[in-house]
Amino acid sequence: MGVSGCGKSTVGAALASALGVEYAEGDTFHPPENVERMAAGTPLTDADRAGWLRTLAAHLASRAPRGIVLSCSALKRSYRDVLRGGSAALRFVWLDLPRAELEARMAKRTGHYMPASLLDSQLATLEPPQDDEAAIRVDGTLATDAIVAEALARLGLAAPPGTRP
Repeated sequence: MGVSGCGKSTVGAALASALGVEYAEGDTFHPPENVERMAAGTPLTDADRAGWLRTLAAHLASRAPRGIVLSCSALKRSYRDVLRGGSAALRFVWLDLPRAELEARMAKRTGHYMPASLLDSQLATLEPPQDDEAAIRVDGTLATDAIVAEALARLGLAAPPGTRP
């Protein structure tokens, strides 16, 4: 979880690979209207996100027995609560980065509908996870392999034999 540009997709795919489970990119579940709003530089409202979050929770519920890694901004506690409705065992890895690094990453990124101009709204919306939310904070400036290794260790998970963190 985290704001746009923090590395959710890269880390999520690497973590899923290390665990030998499915990876799902939360952005692909947005309805076209949400994508159009964001591409036009319009921040999403809670109402815009509601259906998307319910869809993600349903996807989590359908995959929970096998395990899944899902990348999703999950910026507010209320959003994370909806997602937890899909799996009571859900854990969050918050990729936290300084604003300057986020801006630099977003400026270099191509082919993504989320413009850098929405970073302010994402940072304003972000409610860092609290101690009771089954979440860990990881320094998102670390190399992907280091983030995955730290996440696995702090979540008490082990990568299956033959995979690499």
